Amino acid sequence: MRSEHPAITVARSPEQDGTPSATAVAHPNIALVKYWGKRDERLMLPWTDSLSMTLDVFPTTTRVRLGPAAGRDEATLDGAPATGEALRRITAFLELVREMSGSDRRAVVESRNTVPTGAGLASSASGFAALAVAAAAAYGLDLDATALSRLARRGSGSAARSVFGGFAVWHAGRDAGTAADADRCSYAEPVPTADIDPALVVAVVDAGPKSVSSREAMRRTVGTSPLYRPWAASSSQDLEEMRAALRRGDLAAVGEIAERNALGMHATMLAARPAVRYLSSATVTVLDCVLRLRRDGVPAYATMDAGPNVKVLCHRTDAERVAEAVRGAAPRASVLVAGPGHGARLLSEGT
Repeated sequence: MRSEHPAITVARSPEQDGTPSATAVAHPNIALVKYWGKRDERLMLPWTDSLSMTLDVFPTTTRVRLGPAAGRDEATLDGAPATGEALRRITAFLELVREMSGSDRRAVVESRNTVPTGAGLASSASGFAALAVAAAAAYGLDLDATALSRLARRGSGSAARSVFGGFAVWHAGRDAGTAADADRCSYAEPVPTADIDPALVVAVVDAGPKSVSSREAMRRTVGTSPLYRPWAASSSQDLEEMRAALRRGDLAAVGEIAERNALGMHATMLAARPAVRYLSSATVTVLDCVLRLRRDGVPAYATMDAGPNVKVLCHRTDAERVAEAVRGAAPRASVLVAGPGHGARLLSEGT
């Protein structure tokens, strides 16, 4: 069995002038057993456990440099100043890190994100995983991978999984005891797998922002969809079956579980009042293509997050054939092949 634990050394990396600074990189993850809906939005605690694969594409690189205690935090995203909700979320996250470290110093955050933001491709997962690792280092926190996962979760739930490479499970935890107790028991960890060689063919049919944010869609689905609780119950069984399939190296079973779990999640959204509909005509075209591939003997299985874009799980040896089939079915889509990626990590300054 294989299980990847990231080697993360969290330590200050001073610039030449002695200012604490750190740079980290993280990759997005795609959930194969989904998390959808939070029972506590302040602590970012989900209703269900989830399981994902971290990708080797679309990295986010984030640098955190400490400044004086006075003033305010500053942040740039892809070279442009962060404003509004984006800046609020970064500042709130840095306040949490300052509370943990006992520091009152403000920070300058520079983040470059190669993930299309807001299109259901886990841009917040890679973003906050990188920010967690860089901020912890800059503020001198000595955190292991589990603690970093908890910290990343406070910025964006799915970021808890991007701390780890390969396959990871995020434990929803339980509400017994205090809020601190609930916080401690919700984190991600690597999932042991047999020697499998998976690929995800990512079909970006629409890279634009979603018409309904994930946060609003989750609230609406949990609050109004009659299908949500049955799906959440079945998702627990999906996760146990998925873990067993990974242990025995059964990629076809992994794909079957992932596809039914994703379709079920989107069904809960369609049943919300009013409905949340992310799937477009191009999405359905790609889903039909995946069905044809299976009829032709190619084990390929679809999954979708909060957005119209489709990811197709297959054997790496079949990835190019799957990618060509998807390009033929949806010529306007941007199609690329991803494999399992590394967990979040610090970079040497200047890298």
